Formats: sequence, structure tokens, C-alpha cells
Amino acid sequence: MLILALDTALEACSVALHDLEADRTLVRLQERMARGHAEALIPMVERALDEAEVAISDVDAFAVTVGPGSFTGLRVGISAARGFGLATGKPVIGIPTLTVLAAPLLAQDDRVPVAAAIDARHGNVYLQMIGAAGRVLVTPRATSVKDAARSIANGPVRLVGSGARLLTEVWPSGERLPVEIQIETMPDPVWLARLAGVADPARSEPKPLYLRDADAKPQTAQRIARR
Repeated sequence: MLILALDTALEACSVALHDLEADRTLVRLQERMARGHAEALIPMVERALDEAEVAISDVDAFAVTVGPGSFTGLRVGISAARGFGLATGKPVIGIPTLTVLAAPLLAQDDRVPVAAAIDARHGNVYLQMIGAAGRVLVTPRATSVKDAARSIANGPVRLVGSGARLLTEVWPSGERLPVEIQIETMPDPVWLARLAGVADPARSEPKPLYLRDADAKPQTAQRIARR
């Protein structure tokens, strides 16, 4: 099963072509960028297909990170994945960004839970904690850094993501410090493909998982009333 994975949720644009049965990555491309995902994604997909010497019709399924993340970035990746799925008639599978960040650490050892945290700015983080056998211990949420730290500091834990350092700065006094900290800010598209390969497409729709409202909101205070 050949999966094309797309990630534009955070400050990177990433593409991977992964053969699930052989657990072999044909191509993995990743570039850090704060903006410009819309312009970069399709050329990156074309490059990946060329390097792997496969056609888009050879892909069996498409995977995409659905958030949390940049509102604009999420729309870029999800729209592209949906477009590919519509054009080829192949399934499109959405995987939460926090789950992708946690996956490599859980694959190494799932005996110690992993808390994935993304800096949501203004003293907040997006948070999820996963334990043994993929059991969700803290559901995906947007919360203050202090509340996030308190919710996961009740036992051994590993931290990953751009919000990991923020959590350690407000770690509750007297609680055991995290066993491991990885300030990884880019979801791995290969792990995105692997997770999509074992996900149920019917329960993993490519719909945005925003967790909170956008920072930019319409200005209504001075709106002129229509007559």
C-alpha cells in the first residue's frame, strides 16, 4: 500500500511517499517555512513523485495532518489532499498533528507516556498525552501552559513539540521532572503515513481540528450598519 503523506500544519512543508507493507520510504521531503506553504506544496509533491518514479494514480491513499496548527497551513494541506483523493478516487485520511509528533517516541517505548505540546502563543499550548498501546490519557485541547503542566505532572512523562520547553518553565514544584524533552517542531511525514496506514478512514476524516478560534477576527465594533 503506497501512501502519499502531506503536512503543512506548522512551520514546515513536508511530503513523503511510503510503502506500508515493506515499511519503506521511497521519498521524504521536508522544508522549514513560516509561510508560503500554498506555493511550495504542489511542486514538492511533483518532485516526490518524480524521484520515486510513480504516478499520482499509483498512490493507494493520501494522509494529511488535520491540526491543531496554523489555520492557513491546515487549509492548504487538507485542500490538496482532498483534491488528490477526488481526482484519483482514493481515500484521504486525516491524522491529528499532536498524534504524529508523539508517534516516534511511543514507537521507541510506550511504557512512559508522551505529552505532545505545540506553542499556541499568548501563554497557551495545544496538548495531548498518549500512553501504552496508544491509549489517550489527555485528549487534544487548547489550554494555558500552567494548566497543561499541572494536568500531566502526576507521573513519569516525556515531552515533545514546540511547547515542551514552555511546560518545563512552569512545572509544578515538587513533581518529578519530565524523563525526556524533545523540542521537535516538524511532524515527520513518514510517521504520518504509518499512522494513516493503520487508521480507519471512516473515523479519520480530513477535517480541520482547530481546538480554538483564529487570532484574526472580523472587526465588528465599527462596522457600518446596512440600510
